Amino acid sequence: MDVYLEIGNKKVFCGAVDWPGGERSAKTEDEALERFLSYGPRYAKAVKAFKPPKSLTVVERIPGDMTTDFGAPSRTAKADERDLTAAQLRKLIGILEAAWAYFDAAAKKYAKAKLTTGPRGGGRSVPKMIDHVMGADRAYLSGLGGKLDKGADLRETIVETLRKRVKGEELPPTRRTKPLWTPRFLVRRSAWHALDHAWEIEDRVG
Repeated sequence: MDVYLEIGNKKVFCGAVDWPGGERSAKTEDEALERFLSYGPRYAKAVKAFKPPKSLTVVERIPGDMTTDFGAPSRTAKADERDLTAAQLRKLIGILEAAWAYFDAAAKKYAKAKLTTGPRGGGRSVPKMIDHVMGADRAYLSGLGGKLDKGADLRETIVETLRKRVKGEELPPTRRTKPLWTPRFLVRRSAWHALDHAWEIEDRVG
């Protein structure tokens, strides 16, 4: 399976080129590759069409940044700058919605569970994690160039904005001055964030 590496000063992320959301990080390239492989079965539970690979081929290495070292995939790989066909977009939306659904299911299942904390008592509760994930997706929508209308559903708006971007339709004006995220990177970041916190919930159940 083709993968890319996002290489920061402290962390390295490994992600599959065509299966966004399963990115895993470690201190070194080899450790990141091994960790990605180890999470293959967990990713497959969320994204049913995914078949865990037995080996990986690094096709791209990109320099990370402060966000990489903080613990989130941050840089757009060349693979995520590719145009999308209608069929590819349907696949990516399916992956994104599967990641969202997996997070929702974990949050619902363990809504009242007491989660273990770190050595200094850190770690969000499930309700705060839900707020965090949804708040991040609002920011991701802005990165894509979308705008959430009052009363509109956030996730439906993200999906509709993805479709508009791929079709080249005009988007509502925003105040964003930074370059827009590519549709592929939006899916990668949002799916990763949802699955990362779903797995965190599962791992922290006392």
